[in-house]
Amino acid sequence: MSKRLDYARVAPDAVKALAATRPYIQSTAISPRLRALVELRTSQINGCAYCVDMHSREARAAGEGQQRLDCLPVWRETDLYDDRERAALAWAESVTLVAQTGVPDEAFAEVRRHFEEKEVVDLTLIIGAMNAWNRLAISFRQGPPKRAE
Repeated sequence: MSKRLDYARVAPDAVKALAATRPYIQSTAISPRLRALVELRTSQINGCAYCVDMHSREARAAGEGQQRLDCLPVWRETDLYDDRERAALAWAESVTLVAQTGVPDEAFAEVRRHFEEKEVVDLTLIIGAMNAWNRLAISFRQGPPKRAE
């Protein structure tokens, strides 16, 4: 797949503006490990290879195990994730697929069982920002860098 254009070069101020959310996101009560899982799951749903690659590496760096990463697309079918993680993943899926789900009251009630109000807002910002990054990378065909493993 060929890159369509270098959006960071063409519109650096736009990329800076979106990147400006990162320090706030990193300062939230959402742990780096859970944040990486949510960002990874959002990117999987959207089909963003660049972000799947990046957030898989971030999750491992945050201490996430390979089995849980491998099973993330089918998290509902396993007992590898605790109730808080499951609520966050369900929220991420519902918010990412907002046009299909409408983010139902049941999803909100479940996320509220496990997260304080501010944490729900922060989690939603994490998901929204990830969706924005995914749309940039997918639209302009930003693939993951090739690495020697």
